[in-house]
Amino acid sequence: MNDNNPPHGSSRRKTIKKIAALGAAAVCAPLIIINSKKIAQKKAAQRIVIRTSGGEWHYAATELLFKPFQEKFGIEMVGIPSNAEPIAEIRSMVDTGNYNWHMACLGNRAIPILSQQNYLEKHGLEHDPIVSTIMPQFMSPYSVGMNVYSTVLTYRTDVFQKRPPQNWKDFWDAENFPGRRGLRKVPFDTIEQALLADGVAPSAVYPCDLDRAFRSLDRIKPHISVWWQSTPEAEHLLKVREVDVMPVFLTAALGAIKSGAPVAFSWDQHVYGYDNWTILKGTPNADACREFIRFATDPKRQALLAPHGISPTQPSAFDYIKKEHAKFLAVYPENFSKGIPSSALYWLDNYGSIVERYNRWFLN
Repeated sequence: MNDNNPPHGSSRRKTIKKIAALGAAAVCAPLIIINSKKIAQKKAAQRIVIRTSGGEWHYAATELLFKPFQEKFGIEMVGIPSNAEPIAEIRSMVDTGNYNWHMACLGNRAIPILSQQNYLEKHGLEHDPIVSTIMPQFMSPYSVGMNVYSTVLTYRTDVFQKRPPQNWKDFWDAENFPGRRGLRKVPFDTIEQALLADGVAPSAVYPCDLDRAFRSLDRIKPHISVWWQSTPEAEHLLKVREVDVMPVFLTAALGAIKSGAPVAFSWDQHVYGYDNWTILKGTPNADACREFIRFATDPKRQALLAPHGISPTQPSAFDYIKKEHAKFLAVYPENFSKGIPSSALYWLDNYGSIVERYNRWFLN
C-alpha cells in the first residue's frame, strides 16, 4: 500500500453517507483490549483460516489483505472459498468444536441469524480507533462490515448485441430475450428478483408476498439451464458461455469482464447488502482474528480493494479511490440510486420457513 498517494475526489466520501441503514446500528459493548505482546508470543503457533465467497473477491483479499497481514504479524492467513451464506456449516463447527474456519466473511442477512443463536463471537471493537470510524449501520457487536456488495443482472454481449436485458422483468421474458439462463440455487435475492419481475414496486418488496414470488418463479423455472451456488461457479459459467444471462454478484461479473469475456451488466434494480468480518464462537485464536479485522478495516487498505468491485465501508476510503474505479462500485451515487437494499431483519424472521419452501419448490 502506498501511503503517499494523494486523495482522489474527497467529495465522494459523502457518497457512502447516503446509504440507507442496512442493519441495526452498533450496540455498544465493552472494549476488548488486544494484548499485542500476547499475540506476538503466540503468533508462531497461530493460524487464521477464513471463509471467503471465492472468485475475484478471494483473489483480491488474498493478495491485498491476507498476505500483507501475514508478513506484518507472522500469523498465517488461509482463505477457504465456500458456497454463499454457510449458516449450516458454521453451526456444525461451533456445535462440535471442530473449526475448519476461525473467521467467516458473511452477508448481512446471515449475521442476525447466527448471532441470536450464539454462533458468533463478539468482536469488542466498537471503540477501536480504526474500526469505530466505519459507518455505524455496517457494524454490530458480532460483525464488522467490509464490502457493500450487489447482485446485478449480467449478460453476454455477443448474444444480446442490439437489445440487452436491463431488469428482472426482461430476465423473466424468455420470449423477447431468448438465451440460456442461470439462477441462484438459494432464495436470498432470488425471492426479491421474482417479485420485481412480477411488477412489485421496489419499495413494496418487503415483507415478501411469498405466494406471488413462487408463482413468478414457476414461470421462469422451465427456462433455467443452470442453478449456481458460488461466486467462482457463476463467473466460470459466464466465461465459457454455459449461460447467456443471469443474476450474479458484482465481483463475478467484473471478474468475467477482466478475463476478456464479452460480458456486461445492468445496475437497474440491483439488490445490495454488505459483507462482514465475523469470528466463530469459541474459536481458539479470537484475539488474532480481532487483530486482522483492525488491519483490514484501515481506510487505505479498503481503498485498495475498489478496483475489484469491493465497495468500502470506511467513508474516508473514497479519498484514495480513483473515479475510474469508483464508478463500478455499488455505492457510487448513480449506481446506488438504482438499487434495492436487502432486509436482514426480514430474513432473520423468515429464513427457516423460506429455505424449506424454496428447497421443496426446487425439487418439485
